[in-house]
Amino acid sequence: LNRAVGTALGRTMVERSSKFLLIVVGSVCFMLILYQYVAPGVINFGSPHGYFTEEDEGDIFPTPDPHYVKKYYFPVRDLERTIDFQIKGEDVIVFLHIQKTGGTTFGRHLVQNVRLEVPCDCRPGQKKCTCYRPNRKETWLFSRFSTGWSCGLHADWTELTNCVPGVLNKKENKQKNLRKFYYITLLRDPVSRYLSEWRHVQRGATWKTSLHMCDGRTPTPEELPSCYEGSDWSGCTLQQFMDCPYNLANNRQVRMLADLSLVGCYNMSTVPEKKRAQLLLESAKKNLRDMAFFGLTEYQRKTQFLFERTFRLRFIRPFMQYNSTRAAGVDLDNVQRIEELNELDMELYDYAKDLFQQRYQYTRHLWPSRSRQSLASALEDGEGDRLPTEDYMNQIINRW
Repeated sequence: LNRAVGTALGRTMVERSSKFLLIVVGSVCFMLILYQYVAPGVINFGSPHGYFTEEDEGDIFPTPDPHYVKKYYFPVRDLERTIDFQIKGEDVIVFLHIQKTGGTTFGRHLVQNVRLEVPCDCRPGQKKCTCYRPNRKETWLFSRFSTGWSCGLHADWTELTNCVPGVLNKKENKQKNLRKFYYITLLRDPVSRYLSEWRHVQRGATWKTSLHMCDGRTPTPEELPSCYEGSDWSGCTLQQFMDCPYNLANNRQVRMLADLSLVGCYNMSTVPEKKRAQLLLESAKKNLRDMAFFGLTEYQRKTQFLFERTFRLRFIRPFMQYNSTRAAGVDLDNVQRIEELNELDMELYDYAKDLFQQRYQYTRHLWPSRSRQSLASALEDGEGDRLPTEDYMNQIINRW
C-alpha cells in the first residue's frame, strides 16, 4: 500500500513539474514574440549578425511597372548588382555626396539605420560616428558622417578616387593595397536640385572651402572665378544665380561624377567647349554605371531596395517619400532656362533613371515578393509622378 501511495505521489509531482515547465517555456516564447512586435528592428532572430536574408524581408516595395518602356540597352553585367560585401575583410563603401540630392539623409541612414553586428557609435553632440568593423578598429564606411570631409568638402569622383586610399592608410597607420572600394551616390532631378541649391545659397550657405583638387592641384582664381563678392551670396535672386557663367551649380552632377583629368580639370582652354561637354557626360555615365550602387532621391523605397540587395545589408526603418511639385512657385521660363543651363545633367539623369528602373525590375525578378502583401498595399508609393519636397532632408531628420 505504501509503495502504491508513493508511486501516485511521484506521478503527481512529475505532472506538476511538467506543467510548470510548459508554463515557463510558453511565457518565454510569448514574451519573445511580443518583444519583436513592440520593438521591431531592435533584435533580429532571422538574420545572424544583422545581415540581410530573403526570408526576413517583407514586401514593402513598389511593384515594377509591367508597361515600363526601356530607353537604353544595358547588358546583364550593368543590371546585376549583388556584392559579397566583406565588412570583416578589407571592403570599404565610399559615399560620393553631391549637394542637394538628399545625401545628408542617406548619409544618416548609413550610420544610424543599418542593422549591423556592431552598429556605428553615434554620440550626441558629435558630428561624426565611429563605424568600425566587427572584428577590429578599422572603418568600413567612408562618408561625411563616419570619416568627415577627409578628402575635402563634397569631394567629387576625381578627388575621392585619388584621395581615399591614402587617407585610410594614414588614419589606420598602415599601408594596404588589398582594399576593395565600392563607390555609391545619389542623383536628383536636375531642376529640383538646382532650385534647392539656389535656395540654400540664398540663405547664406557656401561651399567655398571645397578643394576641387585635380591633377595634384587646386584651380586658380582665373580658372574658377567667384560668382559673388564678400563672404557669401545670401539674398541672391534666381536670375542672378542663373546669370553667373562660373556657377558650379550648373551641371553639377555630371562634373562631380566625371573624371576631370580627361578635360584638363578646370582649365577651359585645354579642350574645345563642345568636346569638353561630350567627354564629361560620357565619363559621368561610365563612372555612374560602374559604381556599386546609386539611388534616386525621387524613388526612396526603390533606392532602399536596391541598396539592401546590392550589399546584403538591411535597414532598420524604411525610407520615407515626401512629395511636392517639381518647381513650385517658379516661372515656366525660368524652368526652361534651368534646363538649358543643366543640359548635361538633364541627359545624365535621363540615362540614370532608365538604368535605375531597369535594375529595379531585374532585381525584383530575382527577389520576388514573399509575404506581407497587405503591408505592401498599404505602403505602395505610386512613385511615378511623386517628387520630394525642397525641405526633404530636414523633414526626415526631424521625424527621426
